[in-house]
Amino acid sequence: MITREEIRELAQFQPKQKDACFLSFYFQPRTPQNKSHREEAILAKDLVRQALRQAEKEGKNNCARADLERIQEIAANLHGNQARAKAIFACGADNFWREFDLPPLLAATQMFVNRRFHLKPLAALLGAQPTVCVVLVDRQRARFFELRLDELQERDGLFRALPRRRSDGFGGYDAGHTERHVANETMQHFKAIAERLKDQVDMGLWEKLVIGCHETNWSEFEAQLHPYAKQRLVGRFTADVGTIREDDIRQQAQDLLRSWQDNRRGTLLQEALNHARSNGRGATGLRRVLRSMELSEVQTLFLGENYSARAVECTNCGHLDAHMVPFCAVCGRPTRDLEDVCDALIPGAIRQDVELFYVKDMPAFDSVGNIAALLRFRADQNRSNQIAVAS
Repeated sequence: MITREEIRELAQFQPKQKDACFLSFYFQPRTPQNKSHREEAILAKDLVRQALRQAEKEGKNNCARADLERIQEIAANLHGNQARAKAIFACGADNFWREFDLPPLLAATQMFVNRRFHLKPLAALLGAQPTVCVVLVDRQRARFFELRLDELQERDGLFRALPRRRSDGFGGYDAGHTERHVANETMQHFKAIAERLKDQVDMGLWEKLVIGCHETNWSEFEAQLHPYAKQRLVGRFTADVGTIREDDIRQQAQDLLRSWQDNRRGTLLQEALNHARSNGRGATGLRRVLRSMELSEVQTLFLGENYSARAVECTNCGHLDAHMVPFCAVCGRPTRDLEDVCDALIPGAIRQDVELFYVKDMPAFDSVGNIAALLRFRADQNRSNQIAVAS
């Protein structure tokens, strides 16, 4: 499964040869039409043939052929009934080759030959997906899981042995003492789980938290949670630690995460639109968003689900411009056309650790061009403030 660091590596990769070609292959399994599973091999062969023609047209046939043939060989052994999608990124000029298994949620099987790796399908799949810790808790046990995309893995566990049964004494005189002893051991158990979670937060092992426990245990356990863990809590669900199935854990956690993401997307987008209208920490429209990206102002980027727009890119400094100008407005060097500005915009967002959300079916977002950003700061306003303070 691909990690955020590996995505950043793809976005930052720079080959030694200036005219190197980048190959990006996405395989999406589908239900086969017959038992021979030949459709995928035929589709892969057609994609490779088209990619070779495109590379030949651009004078890059030699640098692309070996990688394309290798991709075709791998694709011939992929079948539509398998459970995972696949992404391959290659740059033969630097012997760069990366393969990743993905959830089968890609739009289609596709091949791209470009000046950089084509990360738009990957960004659409990952979006703002955090690494999630799922912990199941009862009065004796705790099970720790990691959820990344649709992959759930059990990582760790804690177990508290049952206290030895004590007599209540003559006439039940010691019953209250025994009850307090059991309650104290339970509190220490919950405290140990909370400490483990706090340590994991400090080490940066996960970004969001989901808790599964019985309703009767929640108030006692919640009281022990460190504020750092509470800040990352997405939600909780009812679960029996010993009997719940992993598929149910995954489904419950994904449902809670999806609901949290939907709420966060809506809240942050509305905040960006409001700030943009009041000349605050918001930007709408391609030209303004590109400017904010170049100034490293962007905290969160919003794109329409199928957003695409033409732009130009400077061949020298990489400046992106929404105006189709032949020369760069920054350094004066020639520009080249980009059929889809997302080819350059998304890798830039990944390099800057910008949170990315895709938006659909929102009229207010459509009206501003299906692209917006919530900003960390406004560089022009900061400079104005500094001048005012200095004077």
